[in-house]
Amino acid sequence: MTPADLSRTVLHAVRRAVDEDALHAPVPPRVRVERTRPGGSGDYACAVALQLAGPAALPALEVARILRDRVAAEPGVGRVEITGPGFLSFTLAAPAEGDRAVLTAVREQGLAYGHGDALRDRILQFHHAREVRAAVTAHAVRRLVLAQGARVRTSCEAEPDPDWARLGVTIDAYGPPPAPLTGIRPVPAGATAAELLERLGPDAARWGLLRAAGHDRAALGPDLLVQGEANPLFRVRYAHARARALTRGAAALGFTAETPARGEDPAAHLAHHPAARPLLDLIADHPGVLLAGARHRAPDRVARQLEAVAHAFFDFHDACPPLPAGDEKPSAAHRSRLALAEAAGKVLAGGLSLLGIRAPEHL
Repeated sequence: MTPADLSRTVLHAVRRAVDEDALHAPVPPRVRVERTRPGGSGDYACAVALQLAGPAALPALEVARILRDRVAAEPGVGRVEITGPGFLSFTLAAPAEGDRAVLTAVREQGLAYGHGDALRDRILQFHHAREVRAAVTAHAVRRLVLAQGARVRTSCEAEPDPDWARLGVTIDAYGPPPAPLTGIRPVPAGATAAELLERLGPDAARWGLLRAAGHDRAALGPDLLVQGEANPLFRVRYAHARARALTRGAAALGFTAETPARGEDPAAHLAHHPAARPLLDLIADHPGVLLAGARHRAPDRVARQLEAVAHAFFDFHDACPPLPAGDEKPSAAHRSRLALAEAAGKVLAGGLSLLGIRAPEHL
């Protein structure tokens, strides 16, 4: 069960409780589940009982008890606990099955893994200043909300800078702002598009403009061009290129990736190794990060997620080599490791694409 599956499961439990007259409250459009923080109980937690307590005219603990029994009966959920004032904490059954589901979803959805329809009912209008960071940020936010099903138009307060096109920026209109609208107002870059393109090129310029939160000043120095691990953009793109190289190397050795089959115990392949768990968890959390980036108009969240995936990928790659060495023959372990490495590569490429940045296969 993926986090998205669990969210739908909890929402289904709420709907059942309302349909059965056990709970008298409006059914929310979606339910948010989050990975449990260190020291917490279970794998995931949810505050939906606190959200529904007021409309239901019941204590949050009572709402939590109503929902607990219904969620616990769902397949894939091992245990449901009530903690604090009414939080629901979930321990998933058969974690290996959840890992298999995540890897299967990435394989099937490819670069679109994490896209969804959570914002399908939204019609959004973004408006920004005639300034390069505002333009690039608005364009990235546009990509994020489109990937979640929203309809969107982007406008600028004045005629756009012609050099924005070289950064991939497009707008639908310019002039006085229409209403209703959402203003995109990051701290200005302090440079023009032409200056940034000359110094950094389009990919490094976009990364520098998007990596910092909008209320922080963007780092746009020469470090963005350094071909080394200290440069997060290089590390993210290198992790993607390395994942693609692993696929080519496996093909040369005569084998391909293989996700463990349902019912097969992949403990010998992935789950037992401490280096695999962080990467599996980050890939499972990726759809939630993309949705949060869209809702909060925060492409910097996506950039930080990609950095974390790249870091976890290299830790996994070094500790669990996906390719056999020397005279070693390809095994089920190698096929499973390659599946995880390929999933990481797709997450990195898909995330970079949403930021408007290329993901080369060779660096």
